[in-house]
Amino acid sequence: MTELETQAAISDEIAAIGKAYDAAGAVETQPRTDYPPYRSSLLRHPTKDLHHADPEGVELWAPCFGERDIDPLEADLTIQHGGDPVGERMVVTGRVLDGDGRPVRRQLVEVWQANAGGRYVHKRDQHPAALDPNFTGVGRCLTDDQGVYRFTTIRPGPYPWRNHRNAWRPAHIHFSLFGTEFTQRMVTQMYFPGDPLFALDPIYQSVVDPVARERLVATYDHDLTQPEWSTGYRWDIVLTGSHRTPLEDA
Repeated sequence: MTELETQAAISDEIAAIGKAYDAAGAVETQPRTDYPPYRSSLLRHPTKDLHHADPEGVELWAPCFGERDIDPLEADLTIQHGGDPVGERMVVTGRVLDGDGRPVRRQLVEVWQANAGGRYVHKRDQHPAALDPNFTGVGRCLTDDQGVYRFTTIRPGPYPWRNHRNAWRPAHIHFSLFGTEFTQRMVTQMYFPGDPLFALDPIYQSVVDPVARERLVATYDHDLTQPEWSTGYRWDIVLTGSHRTPLEDA
C-alpha cells in the first residue's frame, strides 16, 4: 500500500500555487479543474473534448419537477424521522441572485450534508463515526419572490477523506441549483466562518483567489438565531457576474 503524503507536503504545494497566483496578477473566480494538491481532481472532470448534444433530447430523460412536487416541510432536515437529530440545530438562509442583484424566483435549491459526526448516509462512506437514525441529511425548497431560500438543519461535522495523511474536510453543506432545466444545474459548497481547516483543505483552496474563496463562507447572524432553539447563518448565491459564487462542475 502506497504511503499517503503528509499534510506538510500538501500545504507546501498549496502555498506555492498561491504564491504563483499572486505573482501572475490575473483574477480567477472559479475552482481550478486540475489542482495538484487535490490528488483526484484529474479524475473529477472530463478528459475528452465536449460534444454537442440536442438539449431537447437530453431533457427527454433528465429529471424534471413542478412547484407542486416540493413540500415546504422538505426544507426542514430535522423533522424527517421520529426523533430529534444529534447536533447543533441551525437555520441557513440566503438569496439566489443574478449578476445584477435581481432575485431568482422559484429556483429549486437542494442540499445534502454529513451529520454532526461528519458521516454521510452513503454505503461508501467509511468514516468510523456513528450514523444518526434521525438524520438523513438531504432537503430541498423553492426560492420565494425575493429569491430567498431557507433550511433548518444540523451543523455538519468535519470528516477525513484520505487525499493525504490526516486530511480532513472543513464542515460544509452541498448546494445544487437546478435552473429551469437539468442542463442548467449548478453545484457548490457552503462553509462556516472561522474553520481552522480552511488553510489545510485542497478542495477549498482550489479556488485560488482569496476574495472568491470568501464567497463560499456563510455569515453568522445573531438576529436569525432563535433563543433556546437554533443558531442562524446567511449565505447568498450569485449566479453570474464578477461576484459569482464559485461553482463545481455538476
